[in-house]
Amino acid sequence: MKKLRQTFLSLPFSIIILSIFTSCSSGTNAPLVKASITSDLDIIISPEGNSWTINDHTQNPKLINSNGIQNWKDPNTIIRTYVKLNASGELHIGLNAKSPTGSSKIKITVGDKSVEYTLKDTEYTILPIDKFPINTTGYHYIEIQGLSKEGANFGDIKDLRIGGSATKSGVTFVQDDFYWGRRGPSVHLSYETPDKDIQWSYSEITVPEGEDTIGSYYMANGFAQGYFGMQVNSPTERRVLFSVWSPYETDNPNEIPEDSRIILLGKGQGVTTGSFGNEGSGGQSYKVFNWKAGNTYRFLLKGEPSVNNSTDYTAYFFAPETEKWTLIASFRRPHTFTYLKRLHSFLENFSTNTGFIGRKAFYGNQWARDKEGNWYELTNAKFTADATARKGSRLDYAGGSQGNVFYMQNCGFFSNNTPMDSQHSRSANGTPPTIDFNTLEIPSL
Repeated sequence: MKKLRQTFLSLPFSIIILSIFTSCSSGTNAPLVKASITSDLDIIISPEGNSWTINDHTQNPKLINSNGIQNWKDPNTIIRTYVKLNASGELHIGLNAKSPTGSSKIKITVGDKSVEYTLKDTEYTILPIDKFPINTTGYHYIEIQGLSKEGANFGDIKDLRIGGSATKSGVTFVQDDFYWGRRGPSVHLSYETPDKDIQWSYSEITVPEGEDTIGSYYMANGFAQGYFGMQVNSPTERRVLFSVWSPYETDNPNEIPEDSRIILLGKGQGVTTGSFGNEGSGGQSYKVFNWKAGNTYRFLLKGEPSVNNSTDYTAYFFAPETEKWTLIASFRRPHTFTYLKRLHSFLENFSTNTGFIGRKAFYGNQWARDKEGNWYELTNAKFTADATARKGSRLDYAGGSQGNVFYMQNCGFFSNNTPMDSQHSRSANGTPPTIDFNTLEIPSL
């Protein structure tokens, strides 16, 4: 009887203890969660290379910098940090954060689970947030949103910390070269060409609706000394771009000696010409043209030896809206005596603000024409990617063939990529393009 009485006396105390711990683990800043994941948050992810404001990408430079996430004031701002996980399981998440102007409440979401957390620390502190289930391998995002605040900002986040079983088989994220990591991987198709003197290169590009992301360069006719394609430059401006590199290697066009500068031979109506730098230097031309996603555009490039050990390159563009070939520009490259070499296409993102958004294009009907006038259809290509992909910083890249066209895709943090250096073939169309070369505008100044 005494033993039974002791059991009943201890029961209310047990219920009280259980109630306390249940309340803490289901509420904000649960101490049980802190204790269980604090020692496991050993992977540090910098927002500078891995985070974006997804609902207004123009805010990225204002909120995300080398110090992490700052100036975070708007509760409508949604910030996502992307990581690729090679295993399913638990993902433990923490923040290295502070809230110097007063406490704030934020929400952290991974998949279907959201957790609210109150930031109170006035100095940077590693704050264990919670455990989140990961059911599939591949890219995932950690979403953060401000809910309420006492001060001017929701707080500053220097970095994110992750751990847990979902990270034990490897994690992919951008760890250095943040500028290139934010732009995302560039992808290329190098075409197999006949051993001939190729004078003309022809190809077509179709960008599907919804894949015309700001910052995209869909390059159609690339060659050893330059490139020719179309871009999305802003919400209101699109361009057809043709550039030729100088034989003098520099990122500053002002350093190019006079005898190595690209010479403009002529340009089409409404075309702007000048020089370019930063990724090599040379002559550049572009025409502002509001090309449309879903339409197919045609690109024609001529390259042939010229006077005094030089080569002339001329680009023409055909839009279904105008139903005619228009001259973009013609450049002379000194210290070069060649026909077209290394024909290729590429897809790149040149905006760090939109590296989290995907883009895709179909590249088709590639042909080469030799100096004797013979056409050769190009149906084989090698798929490659840039250093961002090769070093494993970003793995959201793909390319290959679909029927009678090739395709390339990058950015957007999709999980299924294409092996680099893989070979691909498209089915042949069999009929070369019909072009009246005698009606093409002759370049002149």
